Amino acid sequence: MKAKIWAALLAVYLVWGSTYLMIRFVVETLPPFLSAGLRFVVSGAILLAWRRLAGDAAPTLRQWRSAAIVGILLLLGGNGLVCWAEQTVPSGVAALIIGAVPMFLVIADALRPNGVRPTLRVLVGLIIGFLGIYLLVGPSVFSDGMPLNMPGVAALLLASLLWAVGSIYSKSADLPKTALMTTGAEMLAGGFALLLVSALSEQWSVFNLSQVSLNSWLALAYLIVFGSMIGFASYAWLLQNAPIPLVATYAYVNPLVAVLLGNWFANEPLTPRILSASAIIIGAIVFMNSAHGSRAKRTEASGASK
Repeated sequence: MKAKIWAALLAVYLVWGSTYLMIRFVVETLPPFLSAGLRFVVSGAILLAWRRLAGDAAPTLRQWRSAAIVGILLLLGGNGLVCWAEQTVPSGVAALIIGAVPMFLVIADALRPNGVRPTLRVLVGLIIGFLGIYLLVGPSVFSDGMPLNMPGVAALLLASLLWAVGSIYSKSADLPKTALMTTGAEMLAGGFALLLVSALSEQWSVFNLSQVSLNSWLALAYLIVFGSMIGFASYAWLLQNAPIPLVATYAYVNPLVAVLLGNWFANEPLTPRILSASAIIIGAIVFMNSAHGSRAKRTEASGASK
């Protein structure tokens, strides 16, 4: 069993850590909302068909409504904005900002009715973590000669917030009983929302399918098969068979994997500022989760941004 756990954990580490780089390759020649919509419609349809053939009950109308709300918040608001932002922001930096989702979860949970108020230790962790984000995206004095695109950074911060809101909502929403059926329904609903936004907002008059590179098609296929299928299947299995604190370590490892892959395969800069911000942000999340182990399961929703 230990070997299976570590194999699944390694899959989550590497697959979800690599999705940020693959998104960068996809949006080089494919519109961001269109590519994300195609990814999740295909993945969601496959997951739903698989789980129905496996005997899972079909979602009720109320469950479809809840899945649509969660899918729109997580996949349109979260993943869609990540794809849009990665047109101008390095994939490693995007992964670090999205890796701070657990901090936004604490805030969203505290603000909701009857939510959990953060302890002093968690508040200290929040302050440290946001200082890390400020170091990463702050004034040019920190830029190491690499100023970041501020609209892209703002989109990533908004994506993190929407992810947190969707994650908190999903905890009390009426959703299908099995994790993979829920994931499939959310993917399908969120995917159609992404395609609708693509149809309304992206510049179809200048888009030419023949200009889409082979790298973009291959990266999109990777995101569908590995990022959305194998990654989620491994994660859902881990939730049932491994300790939650161990599973939650992907939230610390994925940004590091993304930063290194971006540097190795896309020549993204790996500056002292990025390394320092990485240590501060990830350290703050580890510090917060060590105080609230029960919160660790909430980070599961961040896998949908992968």
